[in-house]
Amino acid sequence: MAGVHLKRDKMVSAGIDIGTSTTKVIISRFSLMNTAGSTDIPRIEIVGKEILYKSPIFRTPLKDALTIDVSSVEKFIRSQYEEAGVHPSDIETGAVIITGEAATKRNASEIVHHLSGEAGDFLVATAGSDLEGIIAAKGSGAYDHSVKTGRVTANVDIGGGTANIAVFKREELLGTCTLHIGGRLIEFCDGLVTSISPPVQRLIEQEGWTLTIGDPIHHRDIDKVTKFMAESIARFIACEPVLKDNVLLLGHHPNWGTRIEDVIFSGGISECMYKKESSKPTDILYCDVGVKLAAALLENSTLTKWNRIEPKETVRATVIGAGTHTTEISGATNQVASEVLPLKNLPVYKFSFKDGFKSGLSIFGESVKEAIDMYDSFQEGQNFVFYLADLPYMSFKNIRILAKEIIKMSDLRHDSEQPIVIVLQTDHAKVLGQTLHAMNARQSIVCIDQINVEHGDYIDIGHTRQSEVVPVVIKTLTFHSS
Repeated sequence: MAGVHLKRDKMVSAGIDIGTSTTKVIISRFSLMNTAGSTDIPRIEIVGKEILYKSPIFRTPLKDALTIDVSSVEKFIRSQYEEAGVHPSDIETGAVIITGEAATKRNASEIVHHLSGEAGDFLVATAGSDLEGIIAAKGSGAYDHSVKTGRVTANVDIGGGTANIAVFKREELLGTCTLHIGGRLIEFCDGLVTSISPPVQRLIEQEGWTLTIGDPIHHRDIDKVTKFMAESIARFIACEPVLKDNVLLLGHHPNWGTRIEDVIFSGGISECMYKKESSKPTDILYCDVGVKLAAALLENSTLTKWNRIEPKETVRATVIGAGTHTTEISGATNQVASEVLPLKNLPVYKFSFKDGFKSGLSIFGESVKEAIDMYDSFQEGQNFVFYLADLPYMSFKNIRILAKEIIKMSDLRHDSEQPIVIVLQTDHAKVLGQTLHAMNARQSIVCIDQINVEHGDYIDIGHTRQSEVVPVVIKTLTFHSS
């Protein structure tokens, strides 16, 4: 590879998935390398991903039906770090994800914020059903399959509480959809039904069935429920849901608008379908409808109209996606005050110059005030990221004008001593950051480029690497409600 710097930089990533039924951890190592020619602007990319450790699969510990047991989760994670031979300070990127119905627990937000500080020096917290589906598709192999074949591929990740569908065509995400379908929506103990989730209870009432708590596990309505779930999944994949399917819909309807060619199932239910895990004993016992749901999916004739591909990973798809697919690498033309890194959970305010530099500059001050009101309305000093999008060609004169306006408006923040954090799509970060520094901005400057984010996203920015790039994780902290 002539003209390419071959020296590699390495970093360690952790993925932690706390799901409705199970919790698991994965430790990975990334290799970074400059893939640009020696005469070009450096472009550092992740060129290798190696999985170092996969934890056993443990039952998610709960204090009660509404509360995750934080101390037990933390104890489990630390024990797995010890098994993997890593210390929390070794972890530089990754994700903690609360998935499925676990995201509806009353302390879900609390636990991810707690773990993002306790489980590693740079470990992020993410949740949100759309993101879960995307990450699972990358962990299961569905994304890679679509990239390699060019075929429109749906990944259907079914766990204990939800089914997350994500559709890709090559690298492009075409759409997502989430359903109240999962193995633990009906649970058993001693041969009797002990719990029925609210969505399934609504389904039972809608269909006029009689299943109730206390009924035997062989009650005929249980098969009706799992058969309906399989049929409903088929209709949603085809973008042809009927009115009665809405009882199981969580969020928006299917939005991919194109015919799906291949389907991959992942998650705990797909483990019941394909049995890819080793036979090592765990504390997971099937005391729910997971096995029956898996059988209904295998037997459903409508699902055979699509080419069904076996997943590379089943129950581990989400945690592998979290540990290996959540990190992006900035450009190498940054201006970063390394002493203020890492920065965590910074909300993004997007400001577009799509109407031209002069027009954008005229409303820039109003937008800064809006961002302050939006993200720091209680005047607690919450910092935020200014994402400058659609920048036109910038003369040095315009760079200086923009820098001067940024400094002036940054002083309006309730804690004006906080770093000025700027993210750009284009390669302006170095010159803008250096200009801010030369103009004696009293705040520290973090100005990075070649990152695409959206208004309302949250980001974490990690330590500067030896290649002068920084790892960035773009995330959503939206927790769905039941």
